[in-house]
Amino acid sequence: MIPPSSFNSQSDFDADWAYHYPWGTDHNGGARMAREQVQFSNGMLTLTARKVSGQPDAVHGGKNIKINYLSGAIHAREHFNVSRGGGYDFTGEFKATTTRGTWPAFWLTAVNSWPPEIDMAEWKGSGKISFNTFNTSSQLSWKDVDYPTPDRFHSIKCEVRDINQRDVSVKFYMDGTLIDTQVGGNFFGKPMYLWKVHRVLLALLVTQSTKYEILKY
Repeated sequence: MIPPSSFNSQSDFDADWAYHYPWGTDHNGGARMAREQVQFSNGMLTLTARKVSGQPDAVHGGKNIKINYLSGAIHAREHFNVSRGGGYDFTGEFKATTTRGTWPAFWLTAVNSWPPEIDMAEWKGSGKISFNTFNTSSQLSWKDVDYPTPDRFHSIKCEVRDINQRDVSVKFYMDGTLIDTQVGGNFFGKPMYLWKVHRVLLALLVTQSTKYEILKY
């Protein structure tokens, strides 16, 4: 599993993490991931975004998307696959902006084919934090709650457990309080990426800092 020391040095980082999305630098928004927007030291990861011009368009779903920002993302080298009677605890301490136009995210998503997707925490620039599980694009569970004091660290924990060798339970916690319990249908045995991204939709310079720990059961 990924130890808390993975953000201590470049060699520690390289052992457990890689830069960008698992598939590259672009996704479905107006920010392109860049290595220089990722910094870490003393167990702390910091992702930032900055406005740019002159970048080539991204292409997603057959459409061109203007790139107006460079931002930071990382993903774990290890894939996470819930086994019989087992599961994982994903925990982190986050200081994430909720400013309008930003979209930091802490996700598990499918390696081979989508779904599964578990959004262990999303901050969509609304002043709230979201916890979501996608079984299909139209069959999903979600919970939005207020995100107090975004200038301070808050603990996020996601417990993922096998239910019946087909489905998994997903429990979301914030600051030690259970927020919601959801079910991932047919998630059992399907490998998932773990990734962390700071996406920017509008003209803002923001910082997101994180500490992680992952335990397997």
